[in-house]
Amino acid sequence: MADTREHVLTGTLGTITAREWPHEHPRYIALVAHGYGEHIGRYAELAAVLRTHGAAVHGPDHQGHGGSAGERALIEDFEDVVTDLHTVADLARARHPGVPLVLIGHSMGGLIASRFAQRHGDELAALVLSGPVIGTWELPGRLLELAEIPDIPINPTALSRDPGVGTAYAADPLVWHGPMKRPTLEAFARTLGTVSESGDIGPLPLLWLHGSDDRLVPLAGSRVGVERLSGGELTERVYPGARHEVFHETNRAEVFADLIRFLDGVLEGTTRSA
Repeated sequence: MADTREHVLTGTLGTITAREWPHEHPRYIALVAHGYGEHIGRYAELAAVLRTHGAAVHGPDHQGHGGSAGERALIEDFEDVVTDLHTVADLARARHPGVPLVLIGHSMGGLIASRFAQRHGDELAALVLSGPVIGTWELPGRLLELAEIPDIPINPTALSRDPGVGTAYAADPLVWHGPMKRPTLEAFARTLGTVSESGDIGPLPLLWLHGSDDRLVPLAGSRVGVERLSGGELTERVYPGARHEVFHETNRAEVFADLIRFLDGVLEGTTRSA
């Protein structure tokens, strides 16, 4: 299989850098939405698993993240980010017309993916949410009450029980290591409300993956949002002791196996109904 390819696309507020892990004859397209402060390059292992499974994998650096334009870690309107993600989906579908599209969102990417599914759910074969910022996530409200946002970056040890994950994260120059910005927090709060108020995603199959020891996006708060979002086709996997990034956890082989099992079920159903 070919190496990764990079695409520079016109986004809503500037250029968007997107990465493609190509597959010549894919069974499906996997579109990946990364989390806050990071970039799509951190999903290379997930992409390798999906490509081995038969996927062409695509994903952008969201505005203000990674190689994309914009002030670092600043998002003023998540609707723009959803629109940019749809631009990447259009690129992927143009390369592989008629191939099922699966959307995978982690953390902040789970919020973006949830909103994408509400806006464009008829274009998706399935939605996968990993540690999603959805439901009753209390952090934005707590920080917005303060006169000044404290300069407290994400603790790398909260990401995974694998210490190498935190070490690599802390040393990554494309990761934002500064404080959260007030406009971004305000955008989080608005979009949490928008997703909550915009209804469920109907019969779209939904897989929810979460670590029981996720201290960045606590399980109970996400549950509220996931159960409200699901139209009834919900598969849930909670991993005892796992932290926030289940795709980087010490039990990631189990997580990947659960993901592949879910996608096989979705793809078999898509094939039967085609």
